[in-house]
Amino acid sequence: MHIEGSVALVTGANRGIGRALVHELVKRGASKVYAAARRPEQIDLPGVVPLRLDITDPEQVAEAARIAADTTLLVNNAGVSRYSKLVTGDMADIRQEMNTNYFGTLSTVRAFAPVLAANGGGAILNVLSVMAWLGYEHSNGYGASKAALWALTNGIRVELAPQGTQVTGLMLASTDTDMMAGIDVPKNRPEDVARSALDGVEAGRLEVLADADSIALKAALSSDPAEIYPQVVGAA
Repeated sequence: MHIEGSVALVTGANRGIGRALVHELVKRGASKVYAAARRPEQIDLPGVVPLRLDITDPEQVAEAARIAADTTLLVNNAGVSRYSKLVTGDMADIRQEMNTNYFGTLSTVRAFAPVLAANGGGAILNVLSVMAWLGYEHSNGYGASKAALWALTNGIRVELAPQGTQVTGLMLASTDTDMMAGIDVPKNRPEDVARSALDGVEAGRLEVLADADSIALKAALSSDPAEIYPQVVGAA
């Protein structure tokens, strides 16, 4: 997938990683970048096409696919976190996380798959999270939705291969965005994540591990759960 000359659409493009991805796409010579957001008036980057898109609204998703019918690179970045616990958290918050992060992304993929096919195949980049691989004392509703999105990414990679669509998953740990603003931990810079992601897309990689934490956690997936969650051993 060549970024130069491509036509890209980025969801959740008004801030954070989405904004950084839009900026990097323009910098790399994309011929057009649709910057999609629920509030397109917040798009402040020059040289892009603002597009109203709430990925949980089927009518807006269909309209976006109609307007951006020249898209060759779809970047699914839009997401939400309510920091919900699965056992005691508000079910409405947990449903919103799943509806946005999983079903909203799936709806967007379904709408744009024929667009990409008509334009030669193209590529999809899904923004994931290491929360898909870990349980915490908090945010497990978000983690469950990102685990579902990881499975979605693997599934559509196989389903869309016959039409020549490359599907890349971007896995990352804590990054300096509004979503993480209240958490005091070391964080990636969105600009660095965007560069790594698009380097991976251009190299044809199916998965991009954007930081050292992502690399370490991917390597630990085959470990005994007792090693990853020592705090629960003997709790029963």
